[in-house]
Amino acid sequence: MTIGDDMHADERLKRWRLVLGGEAAEGTGVTLEGDEARMDAALEALYDQGGSRRGQGRARRGGLGDSAPNVARWLGDVRSYFPSTVVQVMQKDAIERLDLTRMLLEPEMLEAVEPDVHLVGTLLSLSQVMPEKAKHSARAVVRTVVCDLEARLAQRTRSAVTGALDRSARVRRPRRPADVDWPRTIRANLRHYLPERRTVVPERLVGYGRGQQALERDVVLCVDQSGSMAASVVYASVFAAVLASMRSLRTSLVVFDTAVVDLTDRLHDPVEILFGTRLGGGTDINRALAYSQGLITRPTDSILILISDLYEGGVREEMLRRAAALTSSGVQVIALLALSDEGAPAHDHENAAALTAMGIPAFACTPDAFPALMAAAIERHDLKDPPARHP
Repeated sequence: MTIGDDMHADERLKRWRLVLGGEAAEGTGVTLEGDEARMDAALEALYDQGGSRRGQGRARRGGLGDSAPNVARWLGDVRSYFPSTVVQVMQKDAIERLDLTRMLLEPEMLEAVEPDVHLVGTLLSLSQVMPEKAKHSARAVVRTVVCDLEARLAQRTRSAVTGALDRSARVRRPRRPADVDWPRTIRANLRHYLPERRTVVPERLVGYGRGQQALERDVVLCVDQSGSMAASVVYASVFAAVLASMRSLRTSLVVFDTAVVDLTDRLHDPVEILFGTRLGGGTDINRALAYSQGLITRPTDSILILISDLYEGGVREEMLRRAAALTSSGVQVIALLALSDEGAPAHDHENAAALTAMGIPAFACTPDAFPALMAAAIERHDLKDPPARHP
């Protein structure tokens, strides 16, 4: 075995030692020093006390203690020794295992955490009880996450939606030569090419719709703000603000639990939107659909996106009748079971099947796929397939 092989084997043993936690039967025989020892201490504080790391974590209590300074110090160590994606997982586990929710009300804690979507959801659920001294720090955390999401998603959304609006506005009888889309016209008439004249005779003109800055679509985002939908609320707020910035769309944002709140007047700032939500509580989808229905004045030019796990706390039959009435009137209704990166969501399968049977697609959507979904909806593509399949 070469020196390189020895080093590789030692590294593997150290990694196994960090995973297994150094218990008597773990069998690696490795002693950690320096930064690796500090990494192990951070892992031990979160995962070890009361059982092995491979055991059932929710029954254990960690060893961070009750003081916010201790936890803030631990969070600082975690950020120093682990990559950002791992930090976010450990923070989420710490909030669930060690009841850090109460400690997140302290400004020094908020300054130590790694901002991410899950943390924003936790902060929003605490916004009603958060002391004034912590609100400034909480807003800074939320704004950091929102700015990162906007940088990642906004331009792609605008490009996809603008392209879809342009394509949907094509006309066959352009009134002026300036309105003719010559590349598309040529492609549409290639079969009429005359070789002897080396030209295409256009039997059909394809043109741009006039007044492209006019209002093309009404979009209503109707978002379930029950506790299980926290990540979806964050992403929906960012997308709603982006869509509202586009003059060709009239965008409304409605959030609901057992009550309905219209946050359209806050669409200029997604942080204000998020602090206008109130995560938790029950769910009355029928009431939310009724309110959204009242916002729609041009059914055939309207898209209603219901973002909900579909666990209806109100009258199920009325909810389904309301959804059917919206579809019958010409509204394009889409049900997103989640708008997040969290994988397959828990949802009411019976309600999802009932909506699908009446022609309302119901599926989960990742944030990266949402721009393509909006473009497909504007062009009235068949949305029975996952949105990622649409260009």
